Amino acid sequence: MDLATSSLPSPPITRNFTPARDGRRRSWQARYARRLAVLDTVVVITAVFGTQLLWLGPEPAGVSAAPIDYTTVSVLLSAAWLAALALWGTRLPRVVGHGVAEHRLVIAASFQLFGLVAMAAYLTGIDLSRGYFLLSLPVGTLTLLVARTAARSWLVSRRRKGDMSARVVLVGSAEENARVAGEIMRQPGVGLTVVGLHPIAVDEESWTEAQARRLRRRLDQLDADSVLVTGGGHLDAHDIRRIGWSLEPGRQHLIVAVNLTDVAGPRIHTRPVAGLPLVHVETPQYSTRQRVLKRAFDVVGALLLLAATSPLLLVLAGLVRLSGPGPILYRQERVGQGGVRFGMLKFRSMVDGADARLSELLATQGRDGAPLFKIENDPRVTPIGRVLRKYSLDEIPQLFNVLIGQMSLVGPRPQRDAEVAFYDDDARRRLIVRPGMSGLWQVSGRSTLSWEDAIRLDLFYVENWSLVGDIVILFRTIKAVVAPGATAH
Repeated sequence: MDLATSSLPSPPITRNFTPARDGRRRSWQARYARRLAVLDTVVVITAVFGTQLLWLGPEPAGVSAAPIDYTTVSVLLSAAWLAALALWGTRLPRVVGHGVAEHRLVIAASFQLFGLVAMAAYLTGIDLSRGYFLLSLPVGTLTLLVARTAARSWLVSRRRKGDMSARVVLVGSAEENARVAGEIMRQPGVGLTVVGLHPIAVDEESWTEAQARRLRRRLDQLDADSVLVTGGGHLDAHDIRRIGWSLEPGRQHLIVAVNLTDVAGPRIHTRPVAGLPLVHVETPQYSTRQRVLKRAFDVVGALLLLAATSPLLLVLAGLVRLSGPGPILYRQERVGQGGVRFGMLKFRSMVDGADARLSELLATQGRDGAPLFKIENDPRVTPIGRVLRKYSLDEIPQLFNVLIGQMSLVGPRPQRDAEVAFYDDDARRRLIVRPGMSGLWQVSGRSTLSWEDAIRLDLFYVENWSLVGDIVILFRTIKAVVAPGATAH
């Protein structure tokens, strides 16, 4: 088997990448972990001592039934908190920059530490101030999460420039390499930079030591630190194991892509059985607890948003009235959960009778056979309507649809009958859940996405729903509304 090797000729994969030789590149993870440690130290000390100052005053107070004061307790608690963050692995390379996993470990370390402290105080009879104890935990944990989010945003911005990322060489068939490279390029902030391809032909023989040496030389030439096996179709388990043996321990890493697309981490569990690294994939399901939790989140969120935006609703209603003849609210029939039709509410952003012209405009622009009924430079939109649409203000009345139970705050966007007619069996899985005011594809590109990409993102949401995911999408929605960019129409 002769391994064909090649560098990637496409500039987008390596654009804006500043070469970093071995020592500097290998140490970025350690430098970033040290920065997180400093950040954690500042947050924890500020939270603990700030709570002591706020709750107990500037004078050090003694602890009941213990020969120490609260300043000593604060020092010990801060040190234990920082140690817990380290012991729980919140700064390990496999965790930092990976969103929810990092936050979960921070929360687990914080709450379990405080649980141990509470148990120790109870068993020893030490009477700690409940206000001091109960205030420092939520304040410190919340501030840690905010600080880690800010740090991750900075890390992602650096990774988009090609810095602070693993330099990987893809090993597999040409098709598998192209598929994985495309997914990595789609998300430049994930921390992987593809610097080379090693395509393997179907008729090639088993991996040999000579080919391993050529791969090692290629890794050195490309200054790569990781090999990503893009699929097992042309390499068996023995071949993959020998590739791993040929890498330099501690400096070069082996990554194997499992051929499972659009499956989120919480549904995937690895379990070694009889020496086999088995991957367990949970079947998507919505338990009663999940349904009740999501509905409660929708109702509470919609009520809070209506209370907060009620003055804005009155102003927008007046502007729509001044924009021309026609109703203030526009009711459009959409297809909801289970294929049930309902009237979706929006502030009117078009001239009265705009629906009658849709077919004509679609035919004029050659889009009458396309599944997404979008008109470029739509002449039916009023000047005020353009502003409403750009900032998604016309969508606010859908909060009433959420309260009624026809929609959710987050979910696949409801579509018209004519668009649903384009659904295949896979796309119809969008109808399993309530449609949403905002969704994953709305915060991932809005009108610039193709029909296939929009469906793929919606199906990913349906298959991998979580409350934390809904909260993240809502925050991204707020960001997209405040700064809509060029993709908003």
